[in-house]
Amino acid sequence: MRQKLHPMMLVGTGSDVGKSILATAFCRIFRQDGYCPAPFKAQNMALNSYVTSDGLEMGRAQVVQAEAAGVPCQADMNPLLLKPQSDHTSQVVLNGRPVGNLDAYDYFRKEGRDELRREVCAAYDRLSARYNPVVLEGAGSISEINLRDTDLVNLSMAAHAGADVFLVADIDRGGVFASVYGSLALLRPEERRLIKGVLINKFRGDLRLFQPGVKMMEELCGIPVLGVIPFLQGLAIDEEDSVSLAFKHTEAEAGKVNVAVVLLPHLSNFTDFGALEQDPRIHLFYTRRPEELLEADVIILPGSKSTIADLESLRRSGAAQAILCARKKGTVILGICGGYQMMGQEILDPHHVEGDMECYPGLGLLPVRTCMMSDKVTRRTRFRLQPEGGEWLEGYEIHMGETVLGEGASPSPLIYLADGGTDGYRMDERCMGTYLHGILDYPAFLHLLFAPLAGKWAKTSDFDARQFKETQYDRLANHVRTYADMPQIYRILTTSTPHEAL
Repeated sequence: MRQKLHPMMLVGTGSDVGKSILATAFCRIFRQDGYCPAPFKAQNMALNSYVTSDGLEMGRAQVVQAEAAGVPCQADMNPLLLKPQSDHTSQVVLNGRPVGNLDAYDYFRKEGRDELRREVCAAYDRLSARYNPVVLEGAGSISEINLRDTDLVNLSMAAHAGADVFLVADIDRGGVFASVYGSLALLRPEERRLIKGVLINKFRGDLRLFQPGVKMMEELCGIPVLGVIPFLQGLAIDEEDSVSLAFKHTEAEAGKVNVAVVLLPHLSNFTDFGALEQDPRIHLFYTRRPEELLEADVIILPGSKSTIADLESLRRSGAAQAILCARKKGTVILGICGGYQMMGQEILDPHHVEGDMECYPGLGLLPVRTCMMSDKVTRRTRFRLQPEGGEWLEGYEIHMGETVLGEGASPSPLIYLADGGTDGYRMDERCMGTYLHGILDYPAFLHLLFAPLAGKWAKTSDFDARQFKETQYDRLANHVRTYADMPQIYRILTTSTPHEAL
């Protein structure tokens, strides 16, 4: 049996410094070294989410980390998930179930925080009893002193877990000495004692030139620099948020199947398209520009956290009209989840789930209508692409609406479920929609989707998305192992005497 390691926590000098990706790396490293790790983030804010085998919802970042660790996903890995609905409000998902909507002011008030703290600590305790080690991830900066008393995810959680904390700084954005020193200087003495080392991330250039800087930082801060991790080019691992999507492949490319994902303001679950992005036969790009949508061979309307608001935005921008024009000229159009709802005749919201508008017209591409419901559907689903025979596949659903056939419409399901039901609608081979996330990972569905593009779509050499993902996790782990001081990190995780090691 492997030696028990202390929990490890990765916190940051700010947002987007690489905490999530390094947590993923260490989950895979510990797995490679014979341990049984598991990820944990007490509170996550993201539109990317996932459904566990028991029908609970969790943040996608911890799903990636669980995959790297080789363990099943469970809601305890991310007990508190905030899903933004506007600039000021979020849906609160606690222990995998939505418990209501709150604006930022109400959420961060001290009142009620003790209850949330008990819940996230209990989730951590359940994980800690089963896994060795737990790799915790913080959020944003550890030095947001205005939020110190309401913190659930950074150093208060580290103290509860008894974790060894490692501060991650992004050297690529500049100011790394100030960000590390300032982050530590703003901590209380008892908080600062939790920090056992620094990891400098996203280095570019000749590492030898920064060696004097390492020594200076250690002397200045009094804790070891445990690695200077170079920027890793071409790594293809699911991202936590959609900030970078607008910069991904914004033009069509000759010689490939051009797939345009409509860049919605509240786009969710863009990880649906990770396999397409890596498939060498496909050129995937994100856009809402009408002229770029009209250049695509396939248009995908993705999931949305605010379906009606996003559909209204598409109409204002001209993208909705471009989609209708693309349909007339023979472009393949697929809607997933909220995108499927948009493709119908109308969206009803009698319970004001999304806002004050009770009825809003859809794009009219499919003869279905959607009624928004107060209860969220979260479930994993086994399915196949024909009513009899064929391989059983698996996807998941996360939505607030129920979609039914419009009056006088004939049934034409896209998906046949293991429980005898159906999902989605197939108007013809160039127009279809479904509630199922994850469907684009399967070659069988891609062959169905791209069948009208026989001149461009090659049916040979199917891309193995799952094997590719495993290769990427190993590549990331090997990269971090090369540049991090793993012997010293293991000494800290077993003895916690890093200050003496300086």
